[in-house]
Amino acid sequence: MVKIDLITGFLGSGKTTFLRKYASYLITQGQNIGILENDFGAVNVDMMLLGDLRGDNCELEMISGGCDADTHRRRFKTKLISMGMCGYDRVIVEPSGIYDVDEFFDTLHEEPLDGWYEIGNVITVLDSNLEENLPESAEFLLASQAADAGCIVLSKTQETTEEEQKKAVYHLNRALKNIGCKRQFEEVFSKDWEQMTDEDFRQIVSCGYRMENYRKPDLTQEETFQSLYFMNMHMTEERLQEVTQKLFLDKSCGKVFRIKGFMKNENEQWIELNATKNNLVVSPIGMGQEVIIVIGEQLSEDAIRSCLEEKQGEKNIFHTQE
Repeated sequence: MVKIDLITGFLGSGKTTFLRKYASYLITQGQNIGILENDFGAVNVDMMLLGDLRGDNCELEMISGGCDADTHRRRFKTKLISMGMCGYDRVIVEPSGIYDVDEFFDTLHEEPLDGWYEIGNVITVLDSNLEENLPESAEFLLASQAADAGCIVLSKTQETTEEEQKKAVYHLNRALKNIGCKRQFEEVFSKDWEQMTDEDFRQIVSCGYRMENYRKPDLTQEETFQSLYFMNMHMTEERLQEVTQKLFLDKSCGKVFRIKGFMKNENEQWIELNATKNNLVVSPIGMGQEVIIVIGEQLSEDAIRSCLEEKQGEKNIFHTQE
């Protein structure tokens, strides 16, 4: 049977960065792996960030396209059926940061996948700089994505103190308790990823998973996450950072939780944007696709577009979040 791993975590936690390191280790061990980028959106940005992993021992696949949940689940199953015929030793699934992990387990218990795949590891990436005040829908996703994990891996530990890292774990445990899950994490992997050894990876590769019960909240349509896509945005790098910070603050845009994407800067060089309210990174990248993706709740496409298209130097009064 093919081993299948899930690498999950809430928006902006650093899943793709960790996946690169995890997959690279497996490749050096001679494993033939397939990576499935499983997103709800019309453009799969993370797929582009993994392109250099493709080779004789690694193939990349993706599911994308702004479809409803049932259609997305059917596409997930169909893709896993086709990947099950490719002779992989292991398949790694990286979903969206707003993914309901029940889809992963439910789909793998359906025929014929239940006879082809064996669930290996569920690895949850937890942002050590986790925002303290999250709405109910985000708290649920944070907890549910960790409830069944064999291992919690803290991200961005080189940027945070030990006290901040403990606070993030405490927040996770509080969120688990709030959804009726009895599980609490006392130990997590908190080492700087740049310092990880083969022994560290061997421990993570054998972490497994567990099944826990928890309560799902009854959320309204307004309390669920959505993604908006803005193509062919052109601005300077300085302006991009300014507008990104504004989107998080301007409540007329909605409750923005993450912004990511690619664009060309004023020097016609590709840059990658990856931002949460507490962390904004703009970095050079070899290639990309001109798209800015805004993820959040109760988003206003018109207000966001107005901010993105506003010219530098124009005055635009906005209302800060309370």
